[in-house]
Amino acid sequence: MADEGGQRYWTRRRTIAVLAAAGLGGCMTSTGGNSTPTATPFDERYDLAVDHDSAAWDRRDPDWTAPASAPAVETLETEVLVENLEIPWDLSFAGDGTLFVSERVGRVKAVDGEEVRVVAEPVEAIDAEAIAPGEDHESWWVEGGEGGTLGVAAHPNYPEPSLVYVYYTADTDEGKRNRVVAFDPTADSPSEGVGTIAEDIPADGIHNGGRLEFGPENYLWITCGDAGESAKAQDPSTLHGTVLRVKPNGDPAPGNPDLGAEADPRIYTYGHRNPQGIVWLPDGTPLVTEHGPDGRDEINRLEPGANYGWPEVRRREAYPGSDVHRPLANSGPPSWAPTGALFYTGDAVSTLTNRLLVGGLFSQQLLVATVTPPGDDLPPVGDGTRHEGAWTDDADTVTTNTALKNELGRIRHVEQGPEGEIYLVTSNRDGRAKDPFPTERDDVLVRLTGG
Repeated sequence: MADEGGQRYWTRRRTIAVLAAAGLGGCMTSTGGNSTPTATPFDERYDLAVDHDSAAWDRRDPDWTAPASAPAVETLETEVLVENLEIPWDLSFAGDGTLFVSERVGRVKAVDGEEVRVVAEPVEAIDAEAIAPGEDHESWWVEGGEGGTLGVAAHPNYPEPSLVYVYYTADTDEGKRNRVVAFDPTADSPSEGVGTIAEDIPADGIHNGGRLEFGPENYLWITCGDAGESAKAQDPSTLHGTVLRVKPNGDPAPGNPDLGAEADPRIYTYGHRNPQGIVWLPDGTPLVTEHGPDGRDEINRLEPGANYGWPEVRRREAYPGSDVHRPLANSGPPSWAPTGALFYTGDAVSTLTNRLLVGGLFSQQLLVATVTPPGDDLPPVGDGTRHEGAWTDDADTVTTNTALKNELGRIRHVEQGPEGEIYLVTSNRDGRAKDPFPTERDDVLVRLTGG
């Protein structure tokens, strides 16, 4: 197939293969009540066994400390590696160094050095188109809304098995549904899924969640938006506004909370609006970033079974005295529009080591958050913001600073490479960027340097 994006590519010592796939779904059953969902069986040649010992996690550091200095954001520099991507949404490095990237439009590409080829165009994914580079008309709503081919995560033992997990929005006889399907990019027909992890995730033109990440214990975490039905985020018998934690085959992970006889056993937390980033502190604590209404975006620490309040509580002043879990940070009326995130543990950009990095869409920036445990010295606030008060989760103190303001446009995701590098992708061709974006080179894959 012809490459319609006109991309320019880059070469590095390790061959980079960029591939995202979505395809035919299977038949995971929707759960009402405390039954165990059954995923489409995997072919016997795929060994899904993984080690669930978090002590073996390569980023584990139970004695980690937060930086006591402010981040030197003015020293950060960017290096564009790939141009003219079409709304890239997620990045995932596999254990062998392979990089997987999803583009929301649903195109499946493989990049090998300077060679690029389209390997599949998912037949079930909704129509989601990108505007042309340099154009500024808003087409996002009629061309797929916020859905499409979203999260991607390589199996923890990749390439044995050679499985890549993809979250995408599908048109079905019952309307739109979000699905998580495992694909084998080495198969003769790589766009045909080899196993369905979940097919019953709510979908709509807005609030689709969509992030996939394997956590420290090698369970798959899935963020699900409220799909525009906010009241259902308070009902754990549905998947609206939830974070799921499952085995690599889609079954509920052991240790998930018991939320009642009618609750879905895959749910780890509920009461979210549109969570789109999930990371872990070096001690294994999960954090999630999520979009709020009219600003009021949040960084939350996840506790099993906790209710994060949406839609009943979202303003700072409403948290004290409520029974819902309080946020580590809340933007207030200004909007971050936080999306994919990274807790950076590398040293290639040392000023960002042991800090949370969050892509900003509406804010067109990189949010740099210092998460300080009790007893550690706090960094100076400087031009940033300290999030503290009766409305905050007192487990940690968050100080936020901004970087790359309007330098790249809408930053969709941040990922750490195998050698400690930081990679970013933009989302400027979704029709929602502010001037001067999109540019003729958008969208881009960028490596962050300096610091």
